[in-house]
Amino acid sequence: MLNYRIVFLLLIIILPTSAFCQQSKLSKAINYISNFVASDYYNSLKETNNDLALTDTIYLRALSYEKFNFQEALFALTFSAIPYNKVKLKVPLIGEIITYRLPSAQEEIFQKKDENLPKRLFFDTPSDNYGDKDKLAHFFGSAFISYSSNIFDLGKVIGYFVEVFEQDFEVQNSIDSRDLRTNILGNIFGRVLKRDKNILPSQVMIILSLFYCRYHL
Repeated sequence: MLNYRIVFLLLIIILPTSAFCQQSKLSKAINYISNFVASDYYNSLKETNNDLALTDTIYLRALSYEKFNFQEALFALTFSAIPYNKVKLKVPLIGEIITYRLPSAQEEIFQKKDENLPKRLFFDTPSDNYGDKDKLAHFFGSAFISYSSNIFDLGKVIGYFVEVFEQDFEVQNSIDSRDLRTNILGNIFGRVLKRDKNILPSQVMIILSLFYCRYHL
């Protein structure tokens, strides 16, 4: 189910950026967002809000912590939305297994955050308990790339490259079309955000469901 395990390394290695030049700053932001999603207050919001609305709430909370630094908020959201704190990668040719620990909150908070992540995001979300939890990191990661690209739009190129790269490193067995689709939506969100700072994630995510309703209902 986790189909983006290397994307976060790519965000750091491929894209030169001043965002979170100090690791401690990123860690503090991840802890802040994770604590919010794990909180009793957030749990109370789940009773009256759907998962798209909750995604907007998490996004706005990250913006308030980062004092509306959109680039840093998107970067922190990408890591905070990961439903795993460790990944194992099999290196091509030599076959060595590498365990990489991703920046995350302490274990108890991480587990509560993981349980509470929005998971019903699209019309074709799987009906199991996991749903689309892994898609939030795709969305915010692609939005970060697109928002941070000043010379030309890297979002689509890197989104596809991540999928192929994962396949080579045996992180997944095949390229996931739903991941690529979510990458595109995140790319759109990042590009629109450059022009309209009031845009919300749900306003882009819902495009997919509206398109489906328009042509299938």
